Amino acid sequence: MIRSKIIGTGAYIPTEVVGNHCFLNSNFFTDGGVKIEQSTETIIRKFKDITGIEQRRYASLGIGASDMGAFAAEEAIKNSGIDRESIDLIVVAHNYGEMYHLGAPRDMVPSVASRIKNKLSIQSTSCIPYDVIFGCPGWVQGVIQADMAIRCGEARTCLVIGTDTLSRVLDSSDRDSMIFSDGAGACIIQAVDGTNSGIINTAVRSDTGIELDYIISAGENSGEVEEPQFIKMKGRKVYEYALKYVPQAMKECFDRSSENINDLKMIFLHQANDKMDEAIVKRFFELYGIAELPENIMPMNIAHMGNSSVATIPTLLHQVLNREIGNFAVQEGDLIMFASVGAGMNINAITYRW
Repeated sequence: MIRSKIIGTGAYIPTEVVGNHCFLNSNFFTDGGVKIEQSTETIIRKFKDITGIEQRRYASLGIGASDMGAFAAEEAIKNSGIDRESIDLIVVAHNYGEMYHLGAPRDMVPSVASRIKNKLSIQSTSCIPYDVIFGCPGWVQGVIQADMAIRCGEARTCLVIGTDTLSRVLDSSDRDSMIFSDGAGACIIQAVDGTNSGIINTAVRSDTGIELDYIISAGENSGEVEEPQFIKMKGRKVYEYALKYVPQAMKECFDRSSENINDLKMIFLHQANDKMDEAIVKRFFELYGIAELPENIMPMNIAHMGNSSVATIPTLLHQVLNREIGNFAVQEGDLIMFASVGAGMNINAITYRW
């Protein structure tokens, strides 16, 4: 049986470190345009308590999504040991295209994937690049699409990248602007026969009723600027939606794998908010009657990386594989999961044997 297996990873972590203290001179407003009367120090302290974020990374001026994606891809190609001309498919997940500064036009043509193929100097006309716009779950969705291409025989080697420059769509008058960050992660996925390792199964869910406006684009909260539009999030609605549906989607995915829940070693969850992520994983295990979280089940990097959307899971995976996240390590044969939630609203999950 052919399995889709990750054979190399890479990441680009922007060099500009932005601590919470960098927001001390900000004036925050509600989405209704009313100035928040609490002191900025209090707002920042509460923000840290709720999200766990102490600092985040921003891309330097002149570095775009395709640049970061190409840097991450180069590392993944090197680590996999493949010939880049053997890549059949390049799937790039992002949300705002190519932007080189705050408020820049969101350049979607040519696709970010095509730009990255160019930057990687891949000459093969059989290497097909395309973009996925799927909210924060975009990279996981890209992996799912690569797996489908491999299973149906349309591809053998795929490059999947998640890259976003969210710092360029942030409203400085919105306290949620402190959540988001920049980054890129990549992996090489290859068809492997006669092995138990690789993708076991997947699950995807989409809710586009009232959930459609939980994460949108809009003008500044302060009301001073209507254009360009910035990323906006109804935090409470997103939190409630995630807690209700993400554990269910994860369980649906895992149950179809026919594996034993006690064998699950690690969950790579989209780094959105540390308390929300912990609540999701706790509720997931409660669905199996397990009250206490297993030890070392959920690596996290959000405290120092922020929420880089499509880049959170692939960068976290790369860091864990390189033993950069505490005592977390993935061993051959380990059963793991990937899961994400974001704008759409969309949810996806993958059961994977390392």
